[in-house]
Amino acid sequence: MLTGVDSRGLPHQSRQRRPRLAGLALLLVLGGALATTVLVMRADERTSVIRVTKWIGAGQPLDRSALQEARVADDGVAYWSWSELDRVTRTVATVTVLPGTLLTRPMAAVDNGAVTGRPVRVGLDLKPGQAPYDLERGERVQLIHVPGRGPGAGRPSLLAEQAVVDGVSYASGAADQATVIVDSAVAPSVALHAVSGEIAVAVLRTLP
Repeated sequence: MLTGVDSRGLPHQSRQRRPRLAGLALLLVLGGALATTVLVMRADERTSVIRVTKWIGAGQPLDRSALQEARVADDGVAYWSWSELDRVTRTVATVTVLPGTLLTRPMAAVDNGAVTGRPVRVGLDLKPGQAPYDLERGERVQLIHVPGRGPGAGRPSLLAEQAVVDGVSYASGAADQATVIVDSAVAPSVALHAVSGEIAVAVLRTLP
């Protein structure tokens, strides 16, 4: 049993502990307020960028209908800004871009011709068997160089992995002329072989 000086000292220790607890509580409140302030400030650092919503093949135009705004943290990645949408719609994809991708600078060929070029239109004269009879405008196709059968003729080669049919005409129930959109980087080769009639059109369609 405590008596004398020991018993009279206990209330004094309790009174000293209360200011310490109050100080600790104040620090916790201030810490929480500071954390909230930091979160709010970081939220203000989010920026509007461009997200791709549809599959776009390399060399294909970045169509406005396939682009939407997305808000992301400014982490230093070279994204295309949403404010540059009009400029982006005048470019082509330099790589195949999948739905949900945030568009970065290297993924689009800019106006100065970096990486590849611009979408251009090339006309094709088609002979029977060089394209599906039911070729339609808007279809995605591959353009293949098919050399002649003479001595020294090489093997077929892929000229354009992705192209888009911009127009098509028919004769005798089959496609005989077509206009295709290709990247300007491959347009000279496509035009060269188109003049000599050594172009085959392969349509990229989803199987039923």
